[in-house]
Amino acid sequence: MTFRNGLKSLLRPEDSVLVLIDHQPFQLLSLNSHDPQMVINNAAGLAKAAKVFNVPTILTSVIVKQGGAIFPQITEVFPEQDVIDRTFINTWEDPAVVDVVKATGRKQLIIAGLYTEVCVAMPTIQALGEGWDVTVVTDACGGVSLEAHQVAIQRMIAAGANVMTWLAVAAEWQRDHARTETGKGFAKVLVDHGGAAGTAFLWEQQLLHTPVPSEPGIGV
Repeated sequence: MTFRNGLKSLLRPEDSVLVLIDHQPFQLLSLNSHDPQMVINNAAGLAKAAKVFNVPTILTSVIVKQGGAIFPQITEVFPEQDVIDRTFINTWEDPAVVDVVKATGRKQLIIAGLYTEVCVAMPTIQALGEGWDVTVVTDACGGVSLEAHQVAIQRMIAAGANVMTWLAVAAEWQRDHARTETGKGFAKVLVDHGGAAGTAFLWEQQLLHTPVPSEPGIGV
């Protein structure tokens, strides 16, 4: 097994391509590994982070007429983009998706979707076998049970996948606070979708912009 380590193994926005798979109402109804609202929040946060860092993002659904449209929290991030609707359960067997990914010229493939054990595991394992550097965003995924999700993650790790959470992905893309061209956008995503971390950031900004009161006899 080849270990994933060293600076070159970290995610880079200029080398990343994101595929969001089947974040649809039908799958959400049977989601039992995570709180459904959390998955919606995390998937939307990941999508917004990808837009901030100019990471090409492919949206795909499976039989949309039956499973429902991709969550609007995701599609509204890319209002001019068509969702690729499939019949293949395994996204990586559908040329309509794979050709778009390959056309980006990027090799750091990042995947999130529903369900972890089916529509995420299959393309991840196939793409790994084809030489792709694959990262699965575990908290923007979910399974029909906690066991299903966890076993799928173990299976993908054994196949060579990298696993991360959505905020870790965004932070790795930012990497340096001196990157001001993306810093404000990253902070906005953190505030909107980062929960306590976003609230802590707002508090930090409040403290930094609060004048220090002068003590009696000191200063003016």
